[in-house]
Amino acid sequence: MTGPTPADLDAAAAVLDGVVTRTPMEYSEHLSDLLGVPVHLKLENLQRTGSFKIRGATYRLSRLTEEERARGVVAASAGNHAQGVALAAQKLGIRATIFMPLGVPVPKLLATRGYGADVVLEGATVETPLRLAAEFAERTGAVLIHPFDHPDVITGQGTLGLELVDQVPDIETLLIPIGGGGLIAGVAAAVKGRAAAEGRRVRVIGVQAENAAAYPSSLAAGMPLAVETTPTIADGIAVARPGDETFAVIRELVDEVVTVSDDDIARALLVLLERAKQVVEPAGAVGVAAILAGKVRASGPTVAVLSGGNIDPLLLQRVVAHGLAASGRYMTLQIPLPDRPGQLARVSELLSVAGANVIEVLHTRHGQGLQISEVILQLSVETRGEEHRAQVIAILEDAGFAPTVVAD
Repeated sequence: MTGPTPADLDAAAAVLDGVVTRTPMEYSEHLSDLLGVPVHLKLENLQRTGSFKIRGATYRLSRLTEEERARGVVAASAGNHAQGVALAAQKLGIRATIFMPLGVPVPKLLATRGYGADVVLEGATVETPLRLAAEFAERTGAVLIHPFDHPDVITGQGTLGLELVDQVPDIETLLIPIGGGGLIAGVAAAVKGRAAAEGRRVRVIGVQAENAAAYPSSLAAGMPLAVETTPTIADGIAVARPGDETFAVIRELVDEVVTVSDDDIARALLVLLERAKQVVEPAGAVGVAAILAGKVRASGPTVAVLSGGNIDPLLLQRVVAHGLAASGRYMTLQIPLPDRPGQLARVSELLSVAGANVIEVLHTRHGQGLQISEVILQLSVETRGEEHRAQVIAILEDAGFAPTVVAD
């Protein structure tokens, strides 16, 4: 079997003991009812630095020689990898330089600096920091710390799998986010290694954002392939090409890779907030998104890894609104009205009858294509789900109005 051996994983766990947090495992009654099997959530969003990245970063840095430590380390990241490397370097007394894009969320920037790293802000996307970090390593001799494609990083991430099987010994299905593949490669090796020793089998399912899904096509081709990514709220797993090291492990140990949409992810974040009381970043919620979207065939006890919780509050606000809309619990309507008294009152009366709660109202005579005798009424309303949403629209249409749902 490729990937880290049980001995490798045990050695990494010993190094990480006292550095990383043994994160909780929580049973989800709601998801269990939906999937028809027991579903547990591995709360790695509660890990130090807010994600699993501290595991691989710490173990990678712990394996550096004294000469390498003296040269310092360098990394490029928009968030979780930056914080993991910065804290690991601080704990080990290693100088760290982190290149980050100019638009990095302020909480992630402040946390990385707070862990003692020298932060350089440059570029609109993470591509520029990646190039600058490589140039910095070449120029100064600092050791470049890759976010996923290194055996020590994979082994460090795999310690999460050791915890997981201790917490749910009879696990049969495992859902893990995939970006570059470091987490799922390490955890799959740990979980499948333990299961094989006990004569059991565990099905490992990777989940990617459909706008940045390099693994399905790469696995079909039998080699890592770069794909063109498009924007996704799950930026933490938006990786255009699998790593060579990670791909080899995933091709052997991962049973299936599925993809989820941004709407699926937004719904998952909302469910996790409301039902599990967990703040999770979009990339960390894709396993739950796959359950909600019906992408998972599970047997026996199932675990979904919530890999991180570093979400910017402003993004959380937008994502929650998007998740409410995707769940049929919020919508914005535009309704053309004749410009005469009583029309707004009539619409309000109909919405009251329908049981829809009005959140915001815009009433304007100014708009492209409007006749002199027309106005546009734009309403944001709360609804109770898809069926109620359709009922609200039908009531307005039956009364002679022509509502249009505005895309969220």
